[in-house]
Amino acid sequence: MAEETTLKNDINETINKLDKVSIEDIQSRHRKERKELQAKIQALKKNAPKSDKKKRKEVLEEIAKLESELEKKQEQEIQQAENEIKSEQASTTQEETANGNHHNETNNLEDDDESQQPQQRVSKAQKRRDKKAREARQREEEIKASADDALYAPKAVEARKLQMKLKERELALYNIPSDGDCLYNAIRHQLLQNGLATLTIKELRSETANYIQANKESLIPYMTHPQSGDLLTDEEFQKYCDDVRDTPAWGGQIELKALSSILKVPIEVLQADGSPTVQGAEFGGSPLTITYHRHMYSLGEHYNSTIPLADAPNDDDNNENGSN
Repeated sequence: MAEETTLKNDINETINKLDKVSIEDIQSRHRKERKELQAKIQALKKNAPKSDKKKRKEVLEEIAKLESELEKKQEQEIQQAENEIKSEQASTTQEETANGNHHNETNNLEDDDESQQPQQRVSKAQKRRDKKAREARQREEEIKASADDALYAPKAVEARKLQMKLKERELALYNIPSDGDCLYNAIRHQLLQNGLATLTIKELRSETANYIQANKESLIPYMTHPQSGDLLTDEEFQKYCDDVRDTPAWGGQIELKALSSILKVPIEVLQADGSPTVQGAEFGGSPLTITYHRHMYSLGEHYNSTIPLADAPNDDDNNENGSN
């Protein structure tokens, strides 16, 4: 009997190890699928025109659908694997019970029933323990996978690179609200930091629109339609200027050129990859230094401001006062 008990324990241990391997294989594949989906999502966001709200909405809906479908598929696969494991364990329990009956065939039926009931209770308890163990392993795997995904996500990689560049200059990031006014808010913050004359966001937008209109001939060769890629028509150019003036339209290189010329000050833009860009270097003096983020927010590019590293609050204060 001792040898039989040892054999049963060895069988159960082997089954549990196989169960663990099976679940871990599925979870490993799931992590790979999630990473592949994130890469696809980044490509979709990158190719979505920033100024086409309808198209961006369609892209966001497609992303939500892809995420939902993957989550549902992975949940079904985990559930199916657990059901198969339960079925295998039930078969093993039945075999153990049959073997027990074989060795106790000299006992009467009542004794057989009494001997099987404790074994069945132990089997159910073991199933519960096995299920809890699998769930715990799954949670640990999910936590580890989430941590790995977050560590190597484009947003995290970009943040680390920018932080290193800022630290080399003894600067720190100053978070600006994530809306269409982020460029203008970042410039306004820099003006305040440098003790220069400040304008309101509305005034900055109005001056920027006026500059673009006044310099149409030199700027329009660099202005293309977000969907067709063609140069703007006169009507499209006028609408562009109106949007700059009257809506929270996102600003880019054209607006940076305009702001630098209006304020007569260099504007330096730091980014994670590549060298800094400078608009208005001809004006001389210390530049307004802002940062460009491609991956910080899901809806598109973003600008932040900077402050001296010595003036930077601790992480908790910075998150409370500047993050969004």
